[in-house]
Amino acid sequence: YKYKYPGTPCRVLSIQSHVVRGYVGNKSATFPLQVLGFEVDSINSVQFSNHTGYAHWKGQVLTAEELNVLYEGIKLNKVNHYDYILTGYSRDTSFLEMVVDIIQELKKANPSLVYVCDPVMGDHGAMYVPEDLLPVYRDRVVPLADILTPNQFEAELLTGRKITTEEDAVEVMDLLHQMGPETVVLTSTDLPSKHGDQFLVALGSQKTVKPDGTNATQKICMDIPKVDAVFVGTGDLFAAMLLAWTHHHPRDLKAACERTVSVMHHVIKRTINYANEMAGPGKRPSPAQLELRMVQSKADIENPAIVVEARVLHQSSH
Repeated sequence: YKYKYPGTPCRVLSIQSHVVRGYVGNKSATFPLQVLGFEVDSINSVQFSNHTGYAHWKGQVLTAEELNVLYEGIKLNKVNHYDYILTGYSRDTSFLEMVVDIIQELKKANPSLVYVCDPVMGDHGAMYVPEDLLPVYRDRVVPLADILTPNQFEAELLTGRKITTEEDAVEVMDLLHQMGPETVVLTSTDLPSKHGDQFLVALGSQKTVKPDGTNATQKICMDIPKVDAVFVGTGDLFAAMLLAWTHHHPRDLKAACERTVSVMHHVIKRTINYANEMAGPGKRPSPAQLELRMVQSKADIENPAIVVEARVLHQSSH
């Protein structure tokens, strides 16, 4: 199976962080998308020396007004036509509100534009962005999103519902559909895997309208092998790859997720092997050694060997 480049170049506007060194935000999303044939226009919401998991970091933050100035320039040249928008981590409400305004305008310019939103707010029961971002995501951002990639905690925050069982997860995904997005992927959950505790459970749900006008839903579940290390930039890579593979499999969430998760697996495997080698026996790798081996994974990004099969939980047409 080989990814075929989109005929007319597909244009993505990606509004994310930039780091000089390493892979997070736009650095994590741009190269893989380009490898898969997408034109990526990136606006860097911050420019830092490196991600904030290192001992030190320095840099600049783009304001809402500066974001608007960049967008105005694009608009003046009449090149504000996009097929996709991708957003990730943001920690400022005014910035996020400006993103919302831009998306609304771009959706007017191209009604078939697809907005892929990773609503980054926190993990494992704790928020790592200011709490006043939650209402902005819930009331303004999520209703505009076509594809949403929250983790379990973020999905719970957005819906006000706790997830303790697979049934809960399915209900939460349905609630998220009602808020706007046609495709929802819970990128990681604490649900027990059938394969034991060495696996993470991810779930996805997609509503599509078939050519004959009937509605169809597909719900899937994946058991993802865990790797014992803290990686940064993997969520950004996940959202970018889901964008690419749903573009290629617009009505088959199972295929898109299998490819996305398989890319992740190959990149993470290559990264941990390299990091352990660099750190030496019995030593924990440093953040610098754990930077994603992105360039080295080019072939896997283009044509991932499928290592994770998705189970179809439920498929219906009505």
